[in-house]
Amino acid sequence: MDTFPAFYPLSGRRVVIAGDGDAADAKARLFHGSPAVVVRLAPTQALDAAAYVGADLIFVASFDRDFVAAAVPVARASGAPLNVVDHPELSDFHTPAIIDRGQVVAAIGTAGAAPLLASLLRAEVETRVPASAGRIAALLGGRREALREAFPDLPARRAFLRAILAGDAADLAAVGDMVLAGRRLDEAIAAGWSAVGRVAFLASPAAPDLVSVRAVRWLNVADVVHFDAVDLPLIDAHGRRDAELRPLAAADGDSLNAQARAGRIVAVVGHRGAADLSATLAAAGVAIDRLAPAPPA
Repeated sequence: MDTFPAFYPLSGRRVVIAGDGDAADAKARLFHGSPAVVVRLAPTQALDAAAYVGADLIFVASFDRDFVAAAVPVARASGAPLNVVDHPELSDFHTPAIIDRGQVVAAIGTAGAAPLLASLLRAEVETRVPASAGRIAALLGGRREALREAFPDLPARRAFLRAILAGDAADLAAVGDMVLAGRRLDEAIAAGWSAVGRVAFLASPAAPDLVSVRAVRWLNVADVVHFDAVDLPLIDAHGRRDAELRPLAAADGDSLNAQARAGRIVAVVGHRGAADLSATLAAAGVAIDRLAPAPPA
């Protein structure tokens, strides 16, 4: 790892952008809608050291080499972290390609070496980060203390949150019903560990890259994954690295019921008897999700 990624809180921060033209406009758009105080400096202002007083982040954004050479030492003297557009060798930090979902932000960087590559990778990752992710994060963040009190054991809290991300509360937040989502989350917290077990039946995609976003979400949170060898590329690409992997043949009603009763999040990929198992588990009170019709028997 050549650079260390970090997220810098913007609330109340002063961001100074020195320069004009497309480069400066692009940096200003980057902070649109953020809680930061954004200050634009025209080229003549950018050569005045007093303009940088109180800055928390500084961008020198211009393709005019003479302006950059004059403005960089003045900006750097303020002591604030400095980014110089198109000059990674002059920068204290690099601007990554960003996926902005409000409280959820994903960033891809190349240490300033290949910004176009970062942008291309962002386009690939962006399809996997739902637009609703920020609302779901806000829902969980608002119950942080309640979650700590209900689940003081960190592994148990993480398992509970994985279950919530695969359940009704997250689904409701995703569609914008924050009131009902909060109610469902409060009910789950009050119910405790016994309420979080769940089983999902996922149809095998025709190819690993045809998997649905919802199926990826399930594989990301599952504690246990049952699958056949043919679906190993899918599991390698999207399953949790610490998930327990079990053969599909072991996914019988008794086993799945026991796993759910123990609070486990279970994904079953490509089970031909999914309809019968779903009915059996539902009758036993286990929460079930079927993301697509099971493959024909």
